[in-house]
Amino acid sequence: MTAQHHPMTPAWPPKSAPRLFVHVPLTDGVPVLIEGPQAHYLARVMRVGAGDAVILCDDLTGEWACRVREAGKREVVVVPEVHSRPREAVPDFWLVAALLKKDRFDAVLEKATELGVAKIQPVITRRCVADKLNGERARTIVVEAAEQCARTALPELELVVKLDLLLRDWNPHRTLFFADENGGEPAAAAFAAHSGPAALLTGPEGGFDDTERAAIRALPCAVPISLGPRILRGETAAISGVGVWMAVAGDWK
Repeated sequence: MTAQHHPMTPAWPPKSAPRLFVHVPLTDGVPVLIEGPQAHYLARVMRVGAGDAVILCDDLTGEWACRVREAGKREVVVVPEVHSRPREAVPDFWLVAALLKKDRFDAVLEKATELGVAKIQPVITRRCVADKLNGERARTIVVEAAEQCARTALPELELVVKLDLLLRDWNPHRTLFFADENGGEPAAAAFAAHSGPAALLTGPEGGFDDTERAAIRALPCAVPISLGPRILRGETAAISGVGVWMAVAGDWK
């Protein structure tokens, strides 16, 4: 006797289920209490109720389909039921990006997260217009971008560091691709020629000065690259450079 199929039975969890990162390890059947802005988002914006599906990720075990047990105005209780995906494998690639004006650096944080970098290292150079980064706000942008594009791993977001200190402490075993507006090896060819741990360094609105450029090029592991014949804004250089690396050497292959 063949099994009866019920085409009208909706898939669970539905694709429309809200997705959130949480700060606690997720375990099958162990309730999770969600409070604060996330609870407000679930209860007031998405209007979830008991029995509804929510997708949770903990940046440790991966993605879980959960069912809402209780939905109040200030807190929501959900129970993990299905471990749907393990934490994704992330290429060992960092973005080292000079600080830009707030909205432009917001775009860098968001798009670098979507593209799949393992770490974002903000850096201050001599020509940076901005010299501070609101860490809590930056973290929120990264988490929301990861939720939006269904990542199961969050990139590490490092504290801001000055360029000279970054270069002083750089691990010589990690290739530092240097997006030099004065030119270098075509990016795709350089990315293809150097395997292993890597990072991309991009500059601020005014570019790097000659002293900085010389210091970067003096690193044995630095590889100056060109991102094409046009002058790119800082955020464009960062986003396009990461995209090219992912296509040539990362997990787009």
